[in-house]
Amino acid sequence: MLKKLILFFSIIAIFVLVIEFYFQGEVKEQKIDNIMDQVKLTFASNLKQNEMDDLKIALLLSTNTGLVDALENEDEDKAYNFLSHIVKSIKKSTNLSIRAQIITKDLNILARSWDDVYAGMPLGDYRDDLNYFKAHKTARTSLEIGRRLGIKATVPIYKNNVFIGFVEVISFFESTTQFLASMGIDLYVLLDLKYTDSAVLMRNNLTIENYVVSNLDYNYNHVQTLKSIDFKSLELLQVIHKDGKYIFYETMYDGSLRSIGKFVFVLPQRYVEYFRNPEDDISYLINVTRSSLYDVVKQKKYEDTIYDDYQALKLIHLENVISKEDKQRFLEKSYNKLNAFSKDELIQMMLGENVVKKIDGEIR
Repeated sequence: MLKKLILFFSIIAIFVLVIEFYFQGEVKEQKIDNIMDQVKLTFASNLKQNEMDDLKIALLLSTNTGLVDALENEDEDKAYNFLSHIVKSIKKSTNLSIRAQIITKDLNILARSWDDVYAGMPLGDYRDDLNYFKAHKTARTSLEIGRRLGIKATVPIYKNNVFIGFVEVISFFESTTQFLASMGIDLYVLLDLKYTDSAVLMRNNLTIENYVVSNLDYNYNHVQTLKSIDFKSLELLQVIHKDGKYIFYETMYDGSLRSIGKFVFVLPQRYVEYFRNPEDDISYLINVTRSSLYDVVKQKKYEDTIYDDYQALKLIHLENVISKEDKQRFLEKSYNKLNAFSKDELIQMMLGENVVKKIDGEIR
């Protein structure tokens, strides 16, 4: 009789455990689905806000009489001086780094804020999106493929009702990538490889399956995982769990609503606990403050990042593979890393010697 009772209660216990595990799995799956939906909404909202911020700056630039006069006369030097001065002033006053350029009515670069090398370069072969303005006079902002994929806020400029060119503010997903990283989510902007015929400056970028990674600040730690997944399965299932990470995506469209790639999001499983449960009455994306979560994510993200595999001096050898548009930012980051070394230590590295740390002090 005792054996029968033990067997009976054992069966009940096993049944209860199975039911509990089942419902736990259902709740967790529901939570992941809700996180995915909220991340996509948050991403879309942040991206739109960045687009509007770029458009505001482009509209303000278009009202600058000095820039308009330089564009009307196609004065490259004057246009560059005005543009670079305005951008430097914005940087100094707001610590906001922007990239702006002026394009002539013949679709040639008149001036760019970040260099004065490409003045006169034709853009017609790279910028099909500018054909939009043949039938429209209003400004717009959208994801567009030029020599690189980016967000382009474009404002047509008219003087006395005569079209004379454009002013543009361009960004490359840096702000959105950092914003999502502050919540533990890593973004990969994947452009279909077939568009690298136009996006010539991205031909040497990292590729994942049939896509080229467009944002420069991506987290390298998830690359091998992304290379091992089947993107067709990701499209079918919407979310994939692999290597302790949840991966989901959003289709990427350009200004003509043409599908040109994917936004892929990677959420490590260890960060799921930072999000509230779906049944909570407030958004679980604010379970902790962004700054406190960012500290946790940043520490985990960079403690074994790929750049730790390089000595500080070897970063300089990467200079030749960095596009000219991003060289200044790269050099600034390299300088910050090298600045931690003394003059003697830098000389030792240049001579190929092992760095010997010098400690100043007295022996007592």
